[in-house]
Amino acid sequence: MEKIFLCIDMDAFFASVEQQANPKLRGKPIAVIGSGARTVVTTRSYEARKYGVKTGMNIHEARRLCPHLILVVGDNEKYTYTCTELEKVYRRFTPDVEIYSIDEAFLDVTTTHHLFGGPMAIGAEIKKRIRETFGISCTAGIAPTLLLAKLASDLAKPDGLRWIRAGDADSVLENLPVQELWGIGSRTAESLVSLGIRTCGELGSAPASLLRNKFGIIGETLKGMGRGLCNRPLVTGEEDPQSIGHSITLPRNTMDRKEIGSTLLRLCEMVGRRARKCGFVGRTVSLTLRYPDFETFTRQSTLSCPTNDTRAIYDRALEVLNGIRLRDSVRLLGVCLSSLLQERGQMHLLADVEKRRSLLRAMDSINDRYGECKIVRASCLKQAEPPGVISPAWRTSGVRNIRVK
Repeated sequence: MEKIFLCIDMDAFFASVEQQANPKLRGKPIAVIGSGARTVVTTRSYEARKYGVKTGMNIHEARRLCPHLILVVGDNEKYTYTCTELEKVYRRFTPDVEIYSIDEAFLDVTTTHHLFGGPMAIGAEIKKRIRETFGISCTAGIAPTLLLAKLASDLAKPDGLRWIRAGDADSVLENLPVQELWGIGSRTAESLVSLGIRTCGELGSAPASLLRNKFGIIGETLKGMGRGLCNRPLVTGEEDPQSIGHSITLPRNTMDRKEIGSTLLRLCEMVGRRARKCGFVGRTVSLTLRYPDFETFTRQSTLSCPTNDTRAIYDRALEVLNGIRLRDSVRLLGVCLSSLLQERGQMHLLADVEKRRSLLRAMDSINDRYGECKIVRASCLKQAEPPGVISPAWRTSGVRNIRVK
């Protein structure tokens, strides 16, 4: 039986939610930004896109392109609530749903589409229900592989509905630039161009040996992608993560190690809490720094015993930081815990260790109930509220779920 997947992609999600919540913003160019002084455009409405405003632009550049651009500070709670409610809509048509990101989902309707009049009927009905329930629009792509379903939604935006059937894939891909495919970034596209490969048609017909020599084992995968093939399964449950991390752009560039250390502790608390929440411990602690010229580098260190204890993560991250000679002020700071294992939950015989674990559980319980960083250590008080809008990679469950208030 040929698979049938739907990709539901919300149109300018954060901006659309804000326009629906505030009628005065409808039909106007808006940009959703973070609350920090050094924020950038996270999402822009389609009205703003006409002026060239793009995600990742700083505010000054965006306003130069669109002087009457309206800036709206993002509301995490609205976006996560809407995403959770959208999942309920999807599950009316199939139990096989993957929430890929906060504004995108994949549905496998292979065994259920006949109950609702077929794939196109499901796509149209989902679009209708989202419009009627939430007052926002989405685009639905339908195809026999996740890769093509994602492409169909991209090609049909905004507010579109498109089905790429197996027999139509070659004609759709023939002259399509390779960078239009999900999973092929700018660097990979540049490497393909160096081989004389610019379109998906050329990629699909390229010799496998040529691609293997250039890209190694993924060369075969790239060739298949050029033909619309994709072996990636639908991930209906939370997969074990490879790492758990947080990063933050500092309010101002600084070389003050006390200020950097305070931010570092806050990041380690956020990483540790997510690891504890999902039952993971990690052996490797990584520290990422970015200078004002955007040079970014990562250093890491391996622990003797895996942990999710904030203090242990922080001590090792601080040790890594102290081993770095800063050549300039720091713009961005990040902490990551990797080499993850499932926590066994065994009791510690040492009283001070068990006491610290009890304290962490109490702090986690409060933050789980009232939102990220509602209770923090004293040295983090000045930076207790995380700036910016929620990551697009947020999920409704699992390690990427962060409760916000």
